[in-house]
Amino acid sequence: MSDLHLPHDHGQAMEHRLAAMPNREEFQTVSNLFRQLGDESRLRIFWLLCHCEECVINLSAMMSMSSPAISHHLRQLKSAHLIVSRRNGKEVYYRSADTEPARLLHRMIEQMVQITCPAEEGSAGPQEPPFPATPR
Repeated sequence: MSDLHLPHDHGQAMEHRLAAMPNREEFQTVSNLFRQLGDESRLRIFWLLCHCEECVINLSAMMSMSSPAISHHLRQLKSAHLIVSRRNGKEVYYRSADTEPARLLHRMIEQMVQITCPAEEGSAGPQEPPFPATPR
C-alpha cells in the first residue's frame, strides 16, 4: 500500500494506517462472529453456555424452544468456534469455547446489558470456573 496516494491530504497520514489495517479475511472472520450473535436466541444460548455445560434437552427446556431449534443455534455457534461439545454416551454436552473471542463476547454481552457474571457476584476471592472442567 506504499504506492497509494490519496486524492486529498488531510494531514492524518492515512497511508501508514492503511498499511497496518488487517486484511479482508480477518475482517470476514470478525463479521462472521458478529453475524452469529445477531440472533437474540443465539445470544441467550451462548450466554448460558458461558456459565454451564448443558445438553440439548435441558437447553430446550431453559429456553422454551424446540430441540431442533436449539440444535440449529448450537450448530451456528459451533461453526463460529464460540462453543465446543463433548459426548458422554448418547448425550452431547455443550459449553462456551475456552478462547479469547468467546471470553470477549461473553464480557461484551454482560457489559452491554449491564449484568454481572454469576461467577463474579459477591466474591472478592478467586473464582470457581462457571462449569466443571472436562477432559478434551
